[in-house]
Amino acid sequence: MNAIAEPNGDTPRDMDISATEPTTSTAIEGPITIIANRKSGTNARDAEAIDRALAVFGADKAELRHWDPKEDLDALVRSAIDDGARLIVAAGGDGTAMAIASSMLGTGCAMAVLPLGTFNYFARGLNLPEDPEEAARAILAGYTRDISVGMVNDRVFLNNASLGIYPAILKERETVYARWGRRRLMAHWSVVKTFLQFQRPMKLTISADGKKMDRRTPLLFVARSAFQLERFGLTGGEAIHRDQFAMLVGLGDTRADLFALAWRLVTRSMREGRDYELICASDVTVETAKRRALVAFDGEKTRDYSPFEFKMSDEKLTIVLPKDGPA
Repeated sequence: MNAIAEPNGDTPRDMDISATEPTTSTAIEGPITIIANRKSGTNARDAEAIDRALAVFGADKAELRHWDPKEDLDALVRSAIDDGARLIVAAGGDGTAMAIASSMLGTGCAMAVLPLGTFNYFARGLNLPEDPEEAARAILAGYTRDISVGMVNDRVFLNNASLGIYPAILKERETVYARWGRRRLMAHWSVVKTFLQFQRPMKLTISADGKKMDRRTPLLFVARSAFQLERFGLTGGEAIHRDQFAMLVGLGDTRADLFALAWRLVTRSMREGRDYELICASDVTVETAKRRALVAFDGEKTRDYSPFEFKMSDEKLTIVLPKDGPA
């Protein structure tokens, strides 16, 4: 849902972290490796932000490594850990954080996020400041915690995964960005364009913790972030506190329905039962009528084969929380 404008005036509160007790009282007692997307890391604004964070971490303690999405990120992460890194900082937005988290599952090495993206839902859900120097200080003063993350067909996601109109929005957004640049206004325009091109809802067969149901919907949104739901006034946060998925099934068959849903989302007037159905479950399998479908996860997307299996990761991710972060 990070393609739609946010309401103003909210203070980040709780992304829920279903996890063990803090593993250490101090997060950092060794070398730090910052990993930045090569394209983002050479962008003047992001490069300046990374330099400011490096200054806080300490030149004698931290190093910067660039990653190209075409390269083997698992190998880069392993190399950093083998070289002694005790903390790996993902410098970027939700997509970069998700990719690095996927490579760090089960390693035991701590991961933190330096928010450089457009929306930064994962970092903001942890209550990390968006200013790079403040974020670096919060990371250094933080503590570690082991958490489970969501997976769809063995792909990690930290905030959400979805089928239907939202992946289509992301696909259109890439086209719009390529022509007009990466700006929030262009992200909103991609929503409008996709809605105008909308044809018909999907036919899905959903199995949620063993209960089977058939649905017609323009959007299936599987949330793992209570913070993101709260930002838009959506229910489901309690399910995430219980270490479940909050699965929102959009209600609407027409283009007009979609515009109405988008407006209610922006104005935080979405209502369960009228605009969406909430299904809470730990294990979900979704079959689409088509053999392959576009699936989105934390702002990224891929075309994959049905059925789509949503589950919690067996391995843990060790993340750094600021002292004033979620309990």
